[in-house]
Amino acid sequence: MSAVNMNSLAELEVEMMSDMYNRLTAACHKKCIATKYKEPELTKGESICLDRCVAKYLDIHERIGKKLTAMSLQDEQLMQKMQQQQ
Repeated sequence: MSAVNMNSLAELEVEMMSDMYNRLTAACHKKCIATKYKEPELTKGESICLDRCVAKYLDIHERIGKKLTAMSLQDEQLMQKMQQQQ
């Protein structure tokens, strides 16, 4: 893989991680933190909610990543078989 392709791939990965972080932040903030702030610091309940929300979000993200990787590998193998048959 060329240096340009590697650089593009790295940029895409950073963009995807940034998008995931922004989605995680928005989803967990909406779920766990009231729209009207009563205290300047997070309450214990908010902290626990955020911790669980982030853990679940990252767990699901990892599971989806593994599934997509497996599907991509299967597609690659299928393409190789098809090319060998031609």
